[in-house]
Amino acid sequence: MAGRGRGRGRGAPFNVQFDDAGQKSIDQYWMYTRLVGGDMYDEEGREKLMSEEELCKYMKEKLPQRLENRLFVSWSSSTGMDCKEVGPETPCFCQHRFKQHKTDFDKIPTERPILLPCRVKNCKCAAYHYVPMSGGQTIRCSACKHPAAEHSEKEPYPCKKPNCQKCPGFKSSYSCGCGEPYYNHGMTVETKSERLARGHPVGQDVPFAAMGGLTGFSSNLEGYQRMDPSGRGAPNKEFLDQDITCQDDAYLRAHVNSLQAKRNANMLVDDLGGEIEEQESAMKREGETDLEFFERRYKERRKRELWNIAPVDPSSQSITTGVRHQRASEIQVGDIMPGPNPTGRNPPKSARGRGRGVKK
Repeated sequence: MAGRGRGRGRGAPFNVQFDDAGQKSIDQYWMYTRLVGGDMYDEEGREKLMSEEELCKYMKEKLPQRLENRLFVSWSSSTGMDCKEVGPETPCFCQHRFKQHKTDFDKIPTERPILLPCRVKNCKCAAYHYVPMSGGQTIRCSACKHPAAEHSEKEPYPCKKPNCQKCPGFKSSYSCGCGEPYYNHGMTVETKSERLARGHPVGQDVPFAAMGGLTGFSSNLEGYQRMDPSGRGAPNKEFLDQDITCQDDAYLRAHVNSLQAKRNANMLVDDLGGEIEEQESAMKREGETDLEFFERRYKERRKRELWNIAPVDPSSQSITTGVRHQRASEIQVGDIMPGPNPTGRNPPKSARGRGRGVKK
């Protein structure tokens, strides 16, 4: 292993090299941490290693429990979307990981909700509770403006700051990516049959500890980005067959020709009129300056935002896969058409110009 030395710049990474035996040992330790989970720590939170005999006895006892009595844990919105699938390293409100909570049960409790208390010594956390992150720290309380890490781990999570007297409990105005506020979310702890009844995926049976709601690689995404039944859902055919316009991503606009060639085998040429028109509009016209070109493209995009309507059922109230284009009902006329107020009413005095150079 090469560490700090001559010629190594400040902040440069270490160059670590292992032979085959060392790499095998790292793989074995990683597998050990996944199988044992929070049981690899004592009550003080210090790591302890099991012998080979202890590990074999441990797996004979725990493996059948995890295959039969696995609990799926997620942070869900009021619409039923699993906005966060909890995994073994997901932190709790008490600042301990999910794997340090009770996750293995000989028999699944009949009472609901199922509580998963923390097993760390002197921790008062009675049930696992996920708290979202804002950057590198937890979200802040709306009452006292202190982060969640500075609040008590016992419900209703009052602030622990000695001079903070106005915080009876943690409340936040944080808005999730799904559009719902923080207080419209809650923890969902369910069995395999209960999760299947909701139509959410359960994945494969695995022997690892504290897997929570992880069922695949997509579980690492937030709910509004996850295109499975537990998240936003798979895109419909109308969404995938939309014409590529100036509002779409640059990658799609750059591959208009190849997409047209592929669709041309299955579609009539008349059906490609919208994309051909967009391709022609994306090129500069004869005698057109750069400023005129960009202004024309801007006006075309704003016009599409005004008149383009989403190809989905407007009567549906459930959260479905959105469209790349904004709905016309969500756009204000004043945002598109400059000039006088379209309502016909004069703006309030506070909104009129009072700056330098404005005559009264």
